Amino acid sequence: MSDFHQNGSITTLHNLTQRSVIELEKELLAFSRQTPMALVLPSLYSELAKPALQQIVSELTEVPYLSEIVIGLDQADEANYVASKDYFSRLPQPHRVLWHDGPRLQALDELLKEKNIAPLEHGKGRNVWYCYGYVLASAKAKSVAIHDCDIKTYHRDMLARLLYPVSHPQFNYVFCKGYYSRVATGTINGRVSRLLITPLLRALKIVMGHVDYLEYLDSFRYPLAGEFALKTEALNHLRIPSDWGLEVGVLLEMKRNFANNRLCQVDIADNYDHKHQPLSIDDPTKGLAKMSTDITKAIFRKLATRGKVFHMETFRTIKATYYRVALDLIESYYNDALLNGLTLDRHKEEQAVELFASNILEAGDDYLKRPMQAPFIPSWNRIISAIPDFLERLYDAVEADNS
Repeated sequence: MSDFHQNGSITTLHNLTQRSVIELEKELLAFSRQTPMALVLPSLYSELAKPALQQIVSELTEVPYLSEIVIGLDQADEANYVASKDYFSRLPQPHRVLWHDGPRLQALDELLKEKNIAPLEHGKGRNVWYCYGYVLASAKAKSVAIHDCDIKTYHRDMLARLLYPVSHPQFNYVFCKGYYSRVATGTINGRVSRLLITPLLRALKIVMGHVDYLEYLDSFRYPLAGEFALKTEALNHLRIPSDWGLEVGVLLEMKRNFANNRLCQVDIADNYDHKHQPLSIDDPTKGLAKMSTDITKAIFRKLATRGKVFHMETFRTIKATYYRVALDLIESYYNDALLNGLTLDRHKEEQAVELFASNILEAGDDYLKRPMQAPFIPSWNRIISAIPDFLERLYDAVEADNS
């Protein structure tokens, strides 16, 4: 059970009473008359064979308030797509599977490429972006949540707590980020948040002084959480990163588009576990190696839009400062683990910090070499401006696939 402390520039909503999910769902069902709600599930076809998604779907069959579930399906051939439709058919809510590798959606992607406004790379960002487009096209929801399909500890109260702040008629929030404890199998997880994001933000504040974006990012207890909800009115303006910078990129977009008092974070689980990415020390194109570089570049680019000037010497200073802060935090995490009867491998922790420190320089060097790189997918406002009937085409394509 968390505390009631408020820190940073956004509101934190806590889990103070372990309120019944039945009570929450009863209220959400009432809210849904004015604010219909949708859920987006970005998924690889391979997830369908794993226990985590099976548990998620079983829990979702009990959710009474959703007007729509949109499943974004990647890495699937035609047989996989047909199997996926059967897999999700037990959902009682209206639902659609977006077959991103199918000929209809591929044709729409080619149309965007002709205008130079297509997503640049495959991945979760592209998956989510198309799903959001379908949510806008179907117009069945006024608020939408997203969460991953590899959550091993999933319970439907996570979704209820995530949607509650953006669906309550007396709340003014347009965006809500989930947070939770990352403790499983007797150890503390969440390496990228603990060992990269937190010390990097603190290092940047030491090097650069007060920057509102840094203070804002540091207000989130788990900035890399894949669970968040937002009003559909925010989707039109959202520029989603196509790489591993998705979660941080969305946070920074919310800061750009809305006042802090319209943003919040909510405690959605006492414990959380999902599929763990390998550190991938020897391959910078995979695992936490690529993730850390993409996230770091996203932060550097956003700071540049706020007038911050970078040189290679700046990045070397940031790296050195980060390394010292991160090593100090390892000591804190280790002591926290011992107090709670957990284990923490300090050697592996320092290996991760060494990799992340190296990738800070890599990210900085890449930024200086390619300052005009635009990893963000264009907003739906721009898409509609370039191709006015694109949402209708997307809707018709998805409906044709699903029928």
